[in-house]
Amino acid sequence: VALCKGIFFCGQEPFVADEYIERLAWRTPGGGSRGGEAFDPKRLLEEFVNHIQELQVMDERIQRKVEKLEQQCQKEAKEFAKKVQELQKSNQVAFQHFQELDEHISYVATKVCHLGDQLEGVNTPRQRAVEAQKLMKYFNEFLDGELKSDVFTNSEKIKEAADIIQKLHLIAQELPFDRFSEVKSKIASKYHDLECQLIQEFTSAQRRGEISRMREVAAVLLHFKGYSHCVDVYIKQCQEGAFLRNDVFEDAAILCQRVNKQVGEIFSNPETVLAKLIQNIFEVKLQSYVKDQLEEHRKSDAEQYLKNLYDLYTRTTNLSSKLMEFNLGTDKQTFLSKLIKAIFISYLENYIEVEIGYLKSRSAMILQRYYDSKNHQKRSIGTGGIQDLKERLRQRTNLPLGPSIDTHGETFLSQEVVVNLLQETKQAFERCHRLSDPSDLPKNAFRIFSMLVEFLCTEHIDYALETGLAGIPSSDSKNANLYFLDVVHQANTIFHLFDKQFNDHLMPLISSSPKLSECLQKKKDIIEQMEVKLDMGIDTLNCMIGQMKHILAAEQKKTDFKPEDENNVLIQYTNACVKVCGYVRKQVEKIRNSMDGKNVDTVLMEFGVRFHRLIYEHLQQYSYSCMGGMLAICDVAEYRKCAKDFKIALVLQLFDTLHALCNLLVVAPDNLKQVCSGEQLANLDKNILHSFVQLRVDYRSARLARHFS
Repeated sequence: VALCKGIFFCGQEPFVADEYIERLAWRTPGGGSRGGEAFDPKRLLEEFVNHIQELQVMDERIQRKVEKLEQQCQKEAKEFAKKVQELQKSNQVAFQHFQELDEHISYVATKVCHLGDQLEGVNTPRQRAVEAQKLMKYFNEFLDGELKSDVFTNSEKIKEAADIIQKLHLIAQELPFDRFSEVKSKIASKYHDLECQLIQEFTSAQRRGEISRMREVAAVLLHFKGYSHCVDVYIKQCQEGAFLRNDVFEDAAILCQRVNKQVGEIFSNPETVLAKLIQNIFEVKLQSYVKDQLEEHRKSDAEQYLKNLYDLYTRTTNLSSKLMEFNLGTDKQTFLSKLIKAIFISYLENYIEVEIGYLKSRSAMILQRYYDSKNHQKRSIGTGGIQDLKERLRQRTNLPLGPSIDTHGETFLSQEVVVNLLQETKQAFERCHRLSDPSDLPKNAFRIFSMLVEFLCTEHIDYALETGLAGIPSSDSKNANLYFLDVVHQANTIFHLFDKQFNDHLMPLISSSPKLSECLQKKKDIIEQMEVKLDMGIDTLNCMIGQMKHILAAEQKKTDFKPEDENNVLIQYTNACVKVCGYVRKQVEKIRNSMDGKNVDTVLMEFGVRFHRLIYEHLQQYSYSCMGGMLAICDVAEYRKCAKDFKIALVLQLFDTLHALCNLLVVAPDNLKQVCSGEQLANLDKNILHSFVQLRVDYRSARLARHFS
């Protein structure tokens, strides 16, 4: 098997000994692998022995062949190694020759360079001498007064003539005037004539659109004094027909883009030429356009003037941003800023004064138009300040001095007015951000904010609050309409809009300046001032309680709690209770709609406490039979349901206690002490408990007095 593996290992398929033996046995007659044949072990053994002998012969033959190939391979490897060594020696020799050749080439190159320098040293003076000789020749022609050379008479050689006359002009500058005045004059005249011809040639080439010719002429004129005039001519012709539309800014941008692509092909200093074009556009076209647009409305229409100023400045800066893409030299930002400043400086110097003046007059007009539409003449209310107003209201509450101001249900607050004022201020903030110098921006923004505070907060919201306070009826008024809560509701909504504009438009302008703290303090003062007046509006609660007193006085009857027929009471609670609860629920809803935050809970707590005191004092005015006491308990239970709408724990607790006190009106005399020692009544003063027991019609009976003593 091992022999077979060695012989057949070179096959493509892997050698499997079992399969090989099986195939050999299958081919041998009597091997037992084919059905129907008798197994003959001797024959099979003989076949195996013969096959092994054949394999051994084959193995020997292959082994000899392998040895022969190994010997041949070793021989060739030695020959190859010998050949590689020979090639390495040849390579070393070639590298040595290459180094020698390189040194020789370097030596020759050094000699050639030295020879070239010597030739140049000889040729340069010779060329200068030749040029000097030619210039002397041309100078003699000017000296003789007759130009005969072809270079001056042939118009096609204007380039060569320009080069010569430019050099002669420089030479003439060094000559004394007294001896060479005439020739200097002739050279200067020819210099000027050639300069004019070159500029004319440049102009003609520009009109024909021949860029290559323009480049040639510009290169010649570069050494002439009139080169700047050539640039001026180019700039002037570029603008011909470029400003035909109404949008001068878009025309300017398109022109600069077109010239930017072309100017580099013509001039050797394209950034200077393009910068000069832009300067010309700003100082001539834009400045004239801006002046026409602004001077028309500067004194007659401040609103249109400010709108035009903002629009023109914005479009100019946008154009400047587009031009920043071009190569205009080292400091193009400063260059463009100076051009913009030169156009608008006379308008920006007093911008904020115009802005404040317009904002003041516009805001006053918006307010006056609103009050005129209401046929209302603004009046001075509480001119002595907050403390004086507090004192006046306190006196009016405690000592009625006459009827209050009748506002006829008008809050004197308008969403339209507020939106208009905020919109005007928003636009003013936007203009301020764009038009103010960065160092003046916080200061200017604060002035605009002060205008908003004056007209929105003081002249509108504060005036409405003061008017609402003055319109609060006295507590003994009948059928009084309580509009102050409507004023509070609208003022609260308006102040949220004011606060939003403060955060969205003012804060970004002052966030990194000392004016931030000043604005925040001013806003805080406004809030505190309004909160003081809202607190003063608590007087409205007195009116509510007064209304409830009128309802109870009109609807509550003594017979409600001491009916003539104890066995024929058909109502669950009294009519007075129904009307008072309905009124209270409406007022609670109005308070919730009018206020927000902690103010709601504060006012509702105060209202709830006063509501409880009113009902407590009201119940103490009557005597109660057993059935009347049950009806009083039902009324208090209804009042307690109403108190749940307050969602104030203290108010609900007060009415729970009142409900427990009312149980003293119906409890059996034997159980009075037990009820009084209950959880809700145990901590109350005995005088309070006694006062409720005294309200029973059977109080004077000896039995009841004995049990309560």
